[in-house]
Amino acid sequence: MSSEAPFFTPGQRRMVGFAVALLAFLSTIGLLILSFWVLGRLVAHFSNVLWPLAVAGIIALILRPVVDFYQNGLRVPRLATVVALYALSLLFLAGFVMVLVPPLARQILDLIAFVPTFWQQVTGYVQLHYPEWNDLARGYLSRPEVRHALQSLAEQLQGMLTHALPTLKAAGAGVLNVFTFVTSFAIIPIYLFFFLLARGSPTSRLGEHLPFLSPELRADVVFLASEFVSIVTAFFRGQLLIGLVMGVLLATGFSIVGLKFGFFIGLAFGVLNIVPYLGTIIGLSVALPLAFFQPEGGLLLVALVLVVFTIVQCIEGWFLTPRIMGRQTGLHPVAIIIAIFFWGTALGGVLGMVLAVPLTAFFVTAWRLARRKYFATA
Repeated sequence: MSSEAPFFTPGQRRMVGFAVALLAFLSTIGLLILSFWVLGRLVAHFSNVLWPLAVAGIIALILRPVVDFYQNGLRVPRLATVVALYALSLLFLAGFVMVLVPPLARQILDLIAFVPTFWQQVTGYVQLHYPEWNDLARGYLSRPEVRHALQSLAEQLQGMLTHALPTLKAAGAGVLNVFTFVTSFAIIPIYLFFFLLARGSPTSRLGEHLPFLSPELRADVVFLASEFVSIVTAFFRGQLLIGLVMGVLLATGFSIVGLKFGFFIGLAFGVLNIVPYLGTIIGLSVALPLAFFQPEGGLLLVALVLVVFTIVQCIEGWFLTPRIMGRQTGLHPVAIIIAIFFWGTALGGVLGMVLAVPLTAFFVTAWRLARRKYFATA
């Protein structure tokens, strides 16, 4: 009895299997991209709601050990501890406003007033040392097609500005947006107060709310949530302390070497290092041109600014980060930079950049857990 010939040859079956696997892979990638796009749109739409919750939650995670210490170690009621912490914070804020805000405000206003002078210094330097650039620019500007393109661009910008002029309706919407922004951030202390009053770990009772999951999967979800909270706490507690120390060091160093507005620039770019490498990149791009073109500046001041940056970076890389952060995230510097751009795009701006490292570290932890438990080869 003859058997029927198979519908597909072995080569065709391999081809079909490859096509199905490729289709499944592309579908998975498309689903992930769609998920990130929807998540980014939701975060952008509800940013006024999410920002206060995120800020209050992060601050609560950072301050929780202090509250727990006073409650458990010194037997102080939790409510009294939180109230005392708020009072100390208000005193610190008042001292900060009285001591640091006046010189900071003065330097900010001086920096704004210095911008036209800085631009004159730049154009004068170019005209003096690189006159061929001016000749090249004049040559291009003399061409009719270049003039026409610049004229079209100017007309488009003028049209955009005309449409952007605040009508009564737009002005009302702008006032409403500002009011919403201020209100959303004014509610942070209220959220923070109740977050600090909560006892126990944020994930201590998470398993009770997941009865529909199997015990093993429920344990994995609770573990990942606990890991995410630990990563967020360690990262922001360490980055805030590192950014503050770097800001003080940069402000002191810039002021000593004579960089104009060095106190404000150093503090600002130190704080910006809460997002890894952001303060360094922006700081170098601002401080070096300012050091070169400011009155009595030049290559020597540029070299001194670079020395200050190098010393502070060495202190941060060799002492601050190993002592404060350790290897909490376990991410390569290149992975951190890619993560900042990716999450900044996926979540629509600053919130994604701020949460980039904790989110990436969380997904790395989730992948390691899944690979160990579900994809391990026998």
